[in-house]
Amino acid sequence: MKYLIVGLGNIGAEYAHTRHNIGFDVLDALAGASNTIFSPDRYGDRAEIKHKGRGIILIKPSTYMNLSGKAVRYWLEKEKIPLERLLIITDDLALPLGKTRLRGKGSDGGHNGLKHIQEVLESTIYARLRIGIGDQFQKGHQVDYVLGRWEDDEIEELKLQIEKSTKAILAFTTIGLDRTMSEFNR
Repeated sequence: MKYLIVGLGNIGAEYAHTRHNIGFDVLDALAGASNTIFSPDRYGDRAEIKHKGRGIILIKPSTYMNLSGKAVRYWLEKEKIPLERLLIITDDLALPLGKTRLRGKGSDGGHNGLKHIQEVLESTIYARLRIGIGDQFQKGHQVDYVLGRWEDDEIEELKLQIEKSTKAILAFTTIGLDRTMSEFNR
């Protein structure tokens, strides 16, 4: 059984380890824990890990955030993975740092990456793990904030959030969406 896990972010050194790229950072941690590395592939960098008999395909799209749907659709079709085995990892301004929310459907919440995915898939019914990045920015400076690097005093909480997120991904592939939501949304 195969699963597709897509971490949202932007390619390029200027975006590495910014708040908006937490999806990439989570997948890097998951791949690293499995001694797996990403390789360039169509519409993104790809890695594959095994966990309890499941094949887990990790994709970091190279389409930039606002066109993430192209990569998601391509890999779903190429790997013949149904929507119920897709999980999107993304940042969320509406959640404080330290909070994560796993959902099986919902709106894009103003997130351009999710908006494009929903347009391309013509569905809002797919799992997404939203990782809180907080909203500690002055009015008119949202872009600077999400594309900004983490503050020193946020790093420890960020590490915990990434670790929790990798556990949630593995749980999603083994115990399913509903049980994983019950466990990780507390």
